[in-house]
Amino acid sequence: QVQLVESGGGSVQAGASLRLSCTVSERTFSETGVAWFRQAPGTEREFVAVITSPTLQSYADSVKGRFTISRDNVKNTVYLQMNSLKPEDTAIYYCATDLTFVDSVWYGGSWGHGTQVTVSS
Repeated sequence: QVQLVESGGGSVQAGASLRLSCTVSERTFSETGVAWFRQAPGTEREFVAVITSPTLQSYADSVKGRFTISRDNVKNTVYLQMNSLKPEDTAIYYCATDLTFVDSVWYGGSWGHGTQVTVSS
């Protein structure tokens, strides 16, 4: 069973940057699409960004131009570079694999436990 471990969350001021990491125990990682989702208190989990093979990326409109997803296939790790953070980016961030794309919506099948990001104004 694939395992995903997120790290890199923290508490920052608005305008700051953070880089999240997601390490995946998947033997065919280089062929695996990985996505980031986030969930704020009282809201549903929402898509943030995805990187597929061979390195196509897609972003939610709310983070486009501020967040960048990338991958290191040697380290089995996907990164989410988050710049110009806003208080509304506060959420638990999860990475996911075993992705499906239905009616223009990304869904994850395997999940990590998440990492908290808190942005204060």
